[in-house]
Amino acid sequence: MAPSHSAPGTFYTLWQLPEYYLLLAPDLTILDATDRFLAVTMKEREAIVGRGVFDVFPRDEQNAWKVFVDSVDHVRDTGTSHEMTRIRYDLPRPAEQGGGLEERYWETTNYPQLDAQGNVQAILIKTRDVTAQHFAEKNAQTMEHNLREIQERSDFIIESLPVMAWTTRADGSADYFNQRWLTFTGRELAQELESGWLESVHPDDRAATGAAWQRAYESGESYQTEYRLRCADGDYRWVLARGIPRRDAQGRVTMWVGCSADIHDQKALVAELLQANEEQAALSDQAYQAHQLAVSQRESFYALFMQAPAFIGMLRGPEHRYEFVNPPYYELFPGRELLGRTIAEAVPEVVEQGFGALFDQVYQTGEPWVGNEVLFQVQRRDTGLVEDAYFNATLQALRENGAIVGVSSFAFEVTELVRARQKLEQLLNDTTTS
Repeated sequence: MAPSHSAPGTFYTLWQLPEYYLLLAPDLTILDATDRFLAVTMKEREAIVGRGVFDVFPRDEQNAWKVFVDSVDHVRDTGTSHEMTRIRYDLPRPAEQGGGLEERYWETTNYPQLDAQGNVQAILIKTRDVTAQHFAEKNAQTMEHNLREIQERSDFIIESLPVMAWTTRADGSADYFNQRWLTFTGRELAQELESGWLESVHPDDRAATGAAWQRAYESGESYQTEYRLRCADGDYRWVLARGIPRRDAQGRVTMWVGCSADIHDQKALVAELLQANEEQAALSDQAYQAHQLAVSQRESFYALFMQAPAFIGMLRGPEHRYEFVNPPYYELFPGRELLGRTIAEAVPEVVEQGFGALFDQVYQTGEPWVGNEVLFQVQRRDTGLVEDAYFNATLQALRENGAIVGVSSFAFEVTELVRARQKLEQLLNDTTTS
């Protein structure tokens, strides 16, 4: 109901209006209020009419009284209406509901009531309860913040993994490459999107690589292939690429996730062993196949954070508390509770075998640690026996806003490759000495 210029006698029918209205004299004495206003504030008309507004609603009980004073001063001084900013003013809760104050929010417009000469003879306070709207907006802001936190955490994890990660749409067109891929190739993201990434594949491998990828996304089967990829310095290095589809509830492929990992040194090692003694070709081939299996086990892709086949863990703080581990990492320590526990609490044998000091070193210096064919004793789930095993591992500092906050652990097992090479070297040695 829009306020109008009224004679003084009409103020006293205000109680008939179906809204939250309060009528004040210019000196802020209460003249009247609607029944609805009285009901929500739990006041009696006879107890408030003729009293000052701050006698009835003491200003020291709420923090928004100055906003109200400034607004009514504006109306009284200028003779024009004024809309207040949203304020909080708590109201008493009925005794049957437990008493006390209930948090409430209001939007208020103050209107001048003018006499025939244009003088302000009263101020009409029209208030609207927006508590439900306020909390809905607050909940929406909280949800938006939480979603942003989840996205930022996801981005942080995938960018921290020491692999070249990528994603494509369901039709196989690339839409994302992480920074490790871009650093490796020395190219911009825009150059790699769609099918641009194939430009960095060696010309002799390009057709076969493209065909293998096309077969994978058209069939929906997992993708794995090897090809030579051009580095930022212009050289080509062998990489192992693996990808898997993500499906919706109906089984339709919605995207692909995968990674490409540098296996150039491993392939060079196998070639060197083969060249060392052609007469041992059969055994060397067996070693290469064992190596391929080990590479397959260790080369990972991060499929929505939990589908990497390598041993990936992220530990936060100087005490190295597990924040993230993938399923293969759990398999390395069967039956252990890892998340939320420190490395000393969860896997004390890691500390006892000297790796705790390496985590400290990386956390304190920020320098990565790389270990090849590192000996580590593990308990096999299938046999329960403790065995010597060999791993290629990388420890790398995790940073947030430039500060070191933890250490990432990335490892893959090369036990079979090491044992095969040891056997081959022994056989070569026996051949030489015989």
